[in-house]
Amino acid sequence: MAPMVDMTLYAAFLVAAFALCITPGPDMMFIVAMGGRGGPTAGVMAAFGVACAMLVHAVAAALGLSALFTTLPTLYHVLRWAGAAYLLYLAVKAFRDRSVPGGDDAAPRGAGMRRAFWQGAITNLLNPKVILFNVAFLPQFVDPSLGHVPGQLLLLGGTLVVMGFLWDGFVGLLSGRLAGLLRRSARVNRWLNIVSGTVFTGLAVRLVVASPK
Repeated sequence: MAPMVDMTLYAAFLVAAFALCITPGPDMMFIVAMGGRGGPTAGVMAAFGVACAMLVHAVAAALGLSALFTTLPTLYHVLRWAGAAYLLYLAVKAFRDRSVPGGDDAAPRGAGMRRAFWQGAITNLLNPKVILFNVAFLPQFVDPSLGHVPGQLLLLGGTLVVMGFLWDGFVGLLSGRLAGLLRRSARVNRWLNIVSGTVFTGLAVRLVVASPK
């Protein structure tokens, strides 16, 4: 039986995907900020949310839905502004947060973990640059002569999701643990929230001013 993918192309994809995963980018900065605010579990859950959103992007690319962004520029800009608005919303929440870990106003653990997951997922889903990335990157490692192109795209996208989650989850865990060592007082906690809010604001600005190319 013929292989589903060209193994030479797949090996090259693994190298390229690994380089992409370990290179700091918007998702990684977001996960670091979430780990800094909510601790190691929140960082991992944010990474899991990003991974689930990436899986949605991979499925969309396999089905050809992502190509809509190359033919409908308006859709790109609508999603871009929605993503920026959501990041600014998270920034405002971080700047206004006066809670102390373990205090009475702290969110329940389960609710906080769900929130970290959904914030990671929504932030990634509302980033049209991720969609365009899948359109441009994944097809480079597809061999049409083998057939079942959607299956090849899905395999490549799934591989990228797994690799990304393993690395981002580690980053979220590490950032949360480091923040936990620093989070000994309300003053330090406030400083970490300001840093997180600044990161969210920077990501929002980057999303607005970034070229769609």
